[in-house]
Amino acid sequence: MRVVRLVANLGYGSQKEVRSMLRAGRLTCADGRIPGPDDRVAHGDIRVDGVPLDPPPGLVLMLNKPAGYTCSSADPGRVVYELLPPRFARRNPVVAPVGRLDRDTTGLLLLTDDGPLLHRITSPRSHIAKTYEVTLADPLSGGEAAIFAAGTLVLRSESTPLAPAELQVLGPKQARLTIREGRYHQVKRMFAAVGNRVESLHRAGIGGLTLGQLPQGQWRSLSEEEIAAVTG
Repeated sequence: MRVVRLVANLGYGSQKEVRSMLRAGRLTCADGRIPGPDDRVAHGDIRVDGVPLDPPPGLVLMLNKPAGYTCSSADPGRVVYELLPPRFARRNPVVAPVGRLDRDTTGLLLLTDDGPLLHRITSPRSHIAKTYEVTLADPLSGGEAAIFAAGTLVLRSESTPLAPAELQVLGPKQARLTIREGRYHQVKRMFAAVGNRVESLHRAGIGGLTLGQLPQGQWRSLSEEEIAAVTG
């Protein structure tokens, strides 16, 4: 791929803007040489202001989402793209959230420009585990784990029972819930079905991937091994 198109597709600017970067000497090869706009240069050999390019298509990011941000630019208010370099929102193909977290839900959010991978993770057929840490308005009654594990709970306005889910009690009003579906507001509706209300919700893991020490509001790209941990 021509260097101008390659860099533009990564969101660094329009093709016209990338040509200006070339003329200004901001776009170079690893050895310091300035390529021609139509040169075909390996992705790993390009530098922008001396810094290697972002990863090529197939990028997968992990973000520790704070409360107050939405996953869609169609929603009012702040969006998760504000926590990323602006060029990520301009990549072609676009970097999109893998599923959604509500505005008030915190924790692990994946973003990728890999459409098939996004579909694989979000597809109900994949049964990828998603683990949430929940704080409730009222103390747990003690029967929730059995109800959620039975695979017979039907949410309000639905007719199909939920798949079995695993509940671990962490405290009188705290629990860790692992589900393998992604129905609308599922965790909140599950606790509403047993007479309780979720006050705070934090996604701690997807598949075998956890946030680790990633600070809230920060992001990083995932290795191939970490992506494999998500999909199993």
